[in-house]
Amino acid sequence: MPAPKNTFKEALAKGERQIGCWMSFADGQIAEIMGTCGFDWLVIDGEHAPNDIRSIRDQLIALAASPSHPVVRVPVGETWMIKQVLDAGAQTVLVPIVESADQARELVRACHYPPKGVRGVGATAARATMFGSVSEYIQTADQEVCLLVQVENRAGIDALDEILQVEGIDGVFIGPADLSTDMGHQGNSAHPEVRAAIADAITRIKAAGIAPGILGVSEEATQAYLDMGAQFLAVGIDVLVLAQNARALSQTWKSK
Repeated sequence: MPAPKNTFKEALAKGERQIGCWMSFADGQIAEIMGTCGFDWLVIDGEHAPNDIRSIRDQLIALAASPSHPVVRVPVGETWMIKQVLDAGAQTVLVPIVESADQARELVRACHYPPKGVRGVGATAARATMFGSVSEYIQTADQEVCLLVQVENRAGIDALDEILQVEGIDGVFIGPADLSTDMGHQGNSAHPEVRAAIADAITRIKAAGIAPGILGVSEEATQAYLDMGAQFLAVGIDVLVLAQNARALSQTWKSK
């Protein structure tokens, strides 16, 4: 039995738009609820949410029966972190703050078994192989791993053309909050200079035949990114969805 088909990777390769959402609660039950909402993909955020490898694993389990594809964002692009989330069953990994082609090449190597890469061959006892029941996992896992790299500062934008030439990258995700702050606009991702940089980056990514992605946290920003040509687009964050709707509900009834 081969590794499961990565339908998200397949959709990106076909140029299909994928609409997703961020998950920052770090909770399996919330992930299970989010998995019923109809998103194409859901990010399990290991960078800014209070996740560890066990909570990441629990959310992967919670999404196993969902049509939404789990994307695990690791805190940083360390080989050992990528190995852990892949062994826990993730097939798509999102890596923050990628600033050079050399760094991107090392991430590709971290996602693949030897001789192409350096991933440790120990998944037989892990969830990735369903504890040894996926008999051909080692032989087929590489082709189903999807690597998304985040370009979210000036160094990354400057190196973007070189990063796009690295074989094995399936998507480039622009981080508007980090990029705007690094550009001197303190999280103002709607600043015209930032918007221009994002639009140019998305154009260059698409021209290289790679899927561009981004996160929008307002309807205006999300529509702007969609118009720019973002292919895998996150349209919200679960914590904000709860907070904003709960505040509006409270205000509605307290004002009567």
